[in-house]
Amino acid sequence: MIKNYLFIFFFLLTIPLFSQELYFKTGKNYTKYIYKDESLQVNPNIQSGTGGFYEVGFEKPLGIKKVSYQLGLSLNDYNAIGGNSANSYRWDTQYLGVHGGFLYSLLSSKNKPKKDFDFLVKTALDCSTMIYGKQEINGNYYDLKQQKEFSGIILQSSIGFSAKYAISSFGALSLGYNFCQSINITNTSKEKLSFNTNQLELGVHFNIN
Repeated sequence: MIKNYLFIFFFLLTIPLFSQELYFKTGKNYTKYIYKDESLQVNPNIQSGTGGFYEVGFEKPLGIKKVSYQLGLSLNDYNAIGGNSANSYRWDTQYLGVHGGFLYSLLSSKNKPKKDFDFLVKTALDCSTMIYGKQEINGNYYDLKQQKEFSGIILQSSIGFSAKYAISSFGALSLGYNFCQSINITNTSKEKLSFNTNQLELGVHFNIN
């Protein structure tokens, strides 16, 4: 009888481990600016920059086997440096957005409950706008909110993967990677700017069943 109770207790702990949850993620963005001037010439002097990212949201199974969805808020730094022997440049930006995505579990199956460890592939879309932006040129600072190629609405698509380990006392931990491409969908100027970002993330997930 005791063994049966222990089995039921263990079963109740493990079955909902990866179901409905709140999550918080943070990590590093490694961003490459792709800037084209009025003549559509690419600036070769711009180098990749680093910045942080933060995301908080809600995740829930979708009713389709192995698939779940996420909805949340994101804060991303898209930074870069550049220059030549005569001039130096630096861009520091922050974008606040709404995040939505889908995850597909590679280790779960219909006939077998999810285990403590899972591996997921994911795709997502993020819609954001600038809340902070400065450009430094040789020690002088300029506000990027007035620049159409930086301001407006930024649409970011991403694809990635994550490994997730359940901890029954609160939820789970995850570690992942995303490749992101961002374009400005409201920029009407002749200067164009897009971002390619490699993103490393660490997540904490809390069960809310």
